[in-house]
Amino acid sequence: MTTTTPSKRTGGRSAAVIHSVRTAVEELVREKGPERVTVPMVAERAGVNPTSIYRRWGDLPTLINDIATYHLDPERPLADRGDLRADLTDWARDIVAHFRKPVNAALLRGGASAAGERTSDCLRNRRTEAGMLLARHPETSVTEDDVMDVVIAPIVYRVIFQPWMLDDSTADDVVARLFQPGAGSGLGSDEPASAE
Repeated sequence: MTTTTPSKRTGGRSAAVIHSVRTAVEELVREKGPERVTVPMVAERAGVNPTSIYRRWGDLPTLINDIATYHLDPERPLADRGDLRADLTDWARDIVAHFRKPVNAALLRGGASAAGERTSDCLRNRRTEAGMLLARHPETSVTEDDVMDVVIAPIVYRVIFQPWMLDDSTADDVVARLFQPGAGSGLGSDEPASAE
């Protein structure tokens, strides 16, 4: 008699567990802060066994990092207005709006401290999105590193250290800096670098 291993379901009970765990983490972080949340607390709030959390995420830092990036889904549609500066501004506004919510800011802080020597999923996903936006404009000399250093880094810095400075003008200001003449390697121009 042959036996087959059932395929892993993405819906049903598994999806319900993931949803309840994510909700529990968000609630607990909002109530207590990420540094005071534990796996047993999350399990109790979510109504699941702690082993289910360890089996899926491995540890609390990985869980927090996953939740920190969950709402900013890298598969979501990105602005496409036909102009790189406009697209980057819309994208940055989306990121700022997301992290102006205290629970999302707390999750980012927890995810950043949990990442250790690894690049956090949040930063990896933002770099991927920057690459997608830049790929639409092959004529630009702006690079992914430029976008990360001039647009994303100041936003993340404010989220972690100066949340009161994250306001309606933040996205427009950081993207404007990206296009200032002489702002850095390849910055300040949408023109392609001349070939030697």
